[in-house]
Amino acid sequence: MTKLTIRVDLGHDAAFGPGKARLLEMIEQAGSIRSASDMMGMSYRRAWLLLKDIQEIFGVPVIATATGGKNGGGTALTEAGREIVDCYRTIESSASRAAAPQLRALSNISARSKAKKRKPPSNRRKGQ
Repeated sequence: MTKLTIRVDLGHDAAFGPGKARLLEMIEQAGSIRSASDMMGMSYRRAWLLLKDIQEIFGVPVIATATGGKNGGGTALTEAGREIVDCYRTIESSASRAAAPQLRALSNISARSKAKKRKPPSNRRKGQ
């Protein structure tokens, strides 16, 4: 499957892409950083480092945490966190639609190339 992957560079060594967007979405879905990191197959520490990076890039809190107790605590995205994900997904969707013809062309070239590599050589000689 051919698809476009978008990474938005926001300055020197500051980028936001599909992994960070997915982490925020998983936190929103799971209600905890631990569950989100498990769902993504990453360590809890790695998730925290990515969250710290996202917050440094944008300069706003992207998650809100509540400690345990009667309601059990948890983590949710802030309004800014949801806005960041929404903006990123809109950019991704718009770019994919705009690039659809070129993505199909690249996919077709790749498929033709793979088909040629799989084609068994002919054992027949000329004139037989």
